Amino acid sequence: MVAHFASLLKNKNMIYIEGNGPFQATSEVRRVAFLLLENFSMMAFTGAVDALVTANLMRPSTIYEVLVVGNDGDTVLSDLGIEISVDCQLSQLDEKQLDILILCGGLRVPPRTSAAIRSKLRVAGNAGVMLGGLWNGAYFLAEAGLLDGYECAYYPDGRALMMEEFPHVMISNRSFVLDRDRVSCAGASSSLNMMLEIVKNDCGEEFVSAIEEVLSCDKMAEVIDVSVCSIDRNPTLPEPLKISLQLMRNNIEEPLSIMEISECVGISRRQLERLFCHHVDASPSRYYLELRLTHARQLLQQTNKPIAEIAVATGFVSISHFRRCFHQLFDISAGRFRKVYQEDKNSA
Repeated sequence: MVAHFASLLKNKNMIYIEGNGPFQATSEVRRVAFLLLENFSMMAFTGAVDALVTANLMRPSTIYEVLVVGNDGDTVLSDLGIEISVDCQLSQLDEKQLDILILCGGLRVPPRTSAAIRSKLRVAGNAGVMLGGLWNGAYFLAEAGLLDGYECAYYPDGRALMMEEFPHVMISNRSFVLDRDRVSCAGASSSLNMMLEIVKNDCGEEFVSAIEEVLSCDKMAEVIDVSVCSIDRNPTLPEPLKISLQLMRNNIEEPLSIMEISECVGISRRQLERLFCHHVDASPSRYYLELRLTHARQLLQQTNKPIAEIAVATGFVSISHFRRCFHQLFDISAGRFRKVYQEDKNSA
């Protein structure tokens, strides 16, 4: 049964299997509008949008619909001097069709609002829309009286201004804050994590973990093909376990026996099993099997190799054994998985 597999690798893999991910996505598409203020931070904007677009790419159906909104004109100038086309004007925005409205500020965006922005924010807030601000975008929410009693993240240089002008707003030192139906971040680098927090609330922690792995795969000194971030990036792991994980990653096509691995790292098989159970929450043999099946899943997605070749490339001596193990882990046959994935990719 599928439940027989219980390691972190299973959860990461199941994100890619249609209908079987360990999360409940929202039943309807969530509409997220970004109001770009003149000279907005391009990095903050793209980081926030990247989280949503990547979420969409990892599922067969759209989770988030992104709408870019301007205040005047067909384009808005970013802090990089790059103009971004908008989908509609603020006056045309229907707040009843929105789930989230985020104001994109930046270092060069002056904290000066307008009657149009203030009015639209209040109407959207009354309609139950989640409101947010990137960089100093939260200023406009506070000025409209929509952050009273809320915790708010704000860029460091502007916190004194916010505390002086809005005493009923709790200015945080955190890089981003999600407080009920308000969300804010303190700068360009924190917008991605802010939006991932929203995605986590909608879709679950395992789904966001998979997105983070895609978006931050090259942050490690060594870029690992198959990673369980909490394990592979943990510098405090016992050295025998680190070496064992590396041996497994480097020996996919011709797997080592668990006894061979334990001999290579200089500990007994029983000691190795205890390390895996404590740190990985799976036996060495189970983790190794899931690692090989993860590699097989990647080959099914990214290559046209016959299933028999994939079985050999991932260390299975018989195609029937490979098919059986793949179905046990993913609750779908290897052939069916490839067919569904290719259909979804072609329809995207």
